[in-house]
Amino acid sequence: MSAVHYDVLIVGGGHAGAQAAVALRQEKFDGSIAILGTEPHPPYERPPLSKEYLAGTKPFERILIRPETFWAERGVSLVLGETVESVDPVARSVRTKSGRSIDYGELVWATGGEPRRLTCAGHDLAGIHAVRTRADVDRMLGALAEAERIVVIGGGYIGLEASAALTKFGKSVTLVEAQDRVLARVAGEPLSRFYEAEHRAHGVTLMLGVGISCIEGEDWVTGVRLDDGALLPADMVIVGIGIIPAVEPLVLAGAEAGNGVVVDGYCRTSLPHIHAIGDCAAHANRYADGAMIRLESVQNANDQAVTAARDIVGRPVPYDAVPWFWSNQYDLKLQTVGLSTGHDAAVLRGDPAARSFSVVYLKQGKVIAIDAVNAVKDYVQGRALVQAGATIAPEVLADARRPLKDLLSA
Repeated sequence: MSAVHYDVLIVGGGHAGAQAAVALRQEKFDGSIAILGTEPHPPYERPPLSKEYLAGTKPFERILIRPETFWAERGVSLVLGETVESVDPVARSVRTKSGRSIDYGELVWATGGEPRRLTCAGHDLAGIHAVRTRADVDRMLGALAEAERIVVIGGGYIGLEASAALTKFGKSVTLVEAQDRVLARVAGEPLSRFYEAEHRAHGVTLMLGVGISCIEGEDWVTGVRLDDGALLPADMVIVGIGIIPAVEPLVLAGAEAGNGVVVDGYCRTSLPHIHAIGDCAAHANRYADGAMIRLESVQNANDQAVTAARDIVGRPVPYDAVPWFWSNQYDLKLQTVGLSTGHDAAVLRGDPAARSFSVVYLKQGKVIAIDAVNAVKDYVQGRALVQAGATIAPEVLADARRPLKDLLSA
């Protein structure tokens, strides 16, 4: 029996994979397209999982990227509940764990990543959760009624968003972060301290600068033992310590890889007829001084999908999008443009006490990123400053009375 064939096979049913299919049709590609996903659901948004979906304010149907009927109407086949186990770049074929063989003309790898797991003793006890898929959150919600004391491990976006959502259920939440502040890898100290104060004000206990020794319990988690010997009683543990790019089949097939699979400016891997996009793709980014990085964001997923689609149809345009991110916690909307990594100065605009302010990051005098908290105008207007690498005096940036849009030409 011959294998099924698709002109473009997209592996991964998240934002990147879905947008790749949409972009191909928008680029007038009329060949056969399939999205292969490990989950039984049509493509859906992942960011709401740790926000509105966990909090119960947005049902699953409202986080679908497109209505289920959309895919059939656009001639996009959904191959759901399948995981690619191996890739043969010579035969242009993939094999799934269930034994299916699927041939392709072009392959788009959009698998994202798997949650990084704890490795300490007790890491495999029941009651320990990640936040990566709908099933992850549904399991968590199913156990929530019996869980009063919840320990969240990791002070990045996932951990903070989950903590904010869980306080709405009246739970006792303790967040543990190995660094000496939350958001240490992605933001400057002023923003970290602001969010720490906000979470404490909402009843979250923060334990910073401390590691995990082990997870205690027999069949179910009962506590988290810290490196300093303290024991945090816990009925549930949520782990948000990053992801591991899901690229093993490509690596085994010979793709160049490091922190993710390496792609060029057109999202091409080192293997012929294979592109990689989204969270799993390591690319040279000019907003990171040309360093090879992975970006875990909807923006990157969507923009790389468009880049790959245009390359496939023979109208290549190199990827050069300014990074942006967002996070919802309580009634705070954090919007970020640019990458603050490596900044040597952080300028505060506005008053954090008013719960509307922004932080402008500089490197060698140039604007490289902006974090805006309930400050949409700064976020929108600051994009041009980041794109231009504008050089503006810190005292000028600090004057919140001056719109950022007026500073580019000043």
